[in-house]
Amino acid sequence: MFFERVAVIGVGLIGGSFSLAIKEKKLCGHVVGTGRSAANLKLALERGVIDSIAAGPAAAARDADLVLVSAPVAQFENIFQEMEDILIPGALVTDAGSTKRDVVTAARAGLGAKIAQFVPAHPIAGAEHSGAAAAGAALFRGRRLVLTPLEENRQQDVETALGLWSAIGARVSRMTPEAHDQVFAAVSHLPHLLAYALVDDISARANAAQLFGYAAGGFRDFTRIASSHPEMWRDICMANRDRLLHELHLYEKKLKTIGQMLETRDALALEKLFADARAARAQWLNSGWPAGEGE
Repeated sequence: MFFERVAVIGVGLIGGSFSLAIKEKKLCGHVVGTGRSAANLKLALERGVIDSIAAGPAAAARDADLVLVSAPVAQFENIFQEMEDILIPGALVTDAGSTKRDVVTAARAGLGAKIAQFVPAHPIAGAEHSGAAAAGAALFRGRRLVLTPLEENRQQDVETALGLWSAIGARVSRMTPEAHDQVFAAVSHLPHLLAYALVDDISARANAAQLFGYAAGGFRDFTRIASSHPEMWRDICMANRDRLLHELHLYEKKLKTIGQMLETRDALALEKLFADARAARAQWLNSGWPAGEGE
């Protein structure tokens, strides 16, 4: 498995790490990158994350036999539209979007008859840092990656995508786009929303400086993901808003239940909830599947 020319559209943490990983495994000849930040692309070039810079998605995808789209998901349709006429037959397109129903819709609209060349993917390997400066070849090692193949995909393209992500260390599984968005609304999108909300709430209070001054490890750990890229998470929340709203309403019910325990001084019920949650978390951590961070 070798790709002569690889286009990375969005050379941030994920796109940059993907490039470094396939370079490390000697899976490519040349990596061209593009994105909105000239400074970030310059840094990526200087660090050897990419080998050249293209003016945009069409220029990057020209003659590429592998394309990774790793931009905020709201940009995907325009990116696919720019690539449609340029994409060569047989080229494999994959992505790193954290939502999948909207990405598939964007791909169908943007790629048209070339939709079969797109094998959607979601590497669960983000972090609170962003940009090419945060990229590293080891990012995907041992982390889960979800493929959501399309009915139009050729089996050999799905197998190539699976082999590619596996080669750089990811542990690949498959879902439908619908199942993907339902699962990640609960275990990724909701936690990010809660972390942002808590920090925003504390920062808006009159005694915010005092509160932050006494915040320690628990607050830092709980809110770590509130340092993630705001535009990316805005797009994710909007793209998956129906599933996210459902999870938010369920969480509101749980908070109401906890509030009732406190109001009625039901210490035993509160302790049982804590014990059950602790046991569930321990079981998850010991399950053999290391968690992806940030997305």
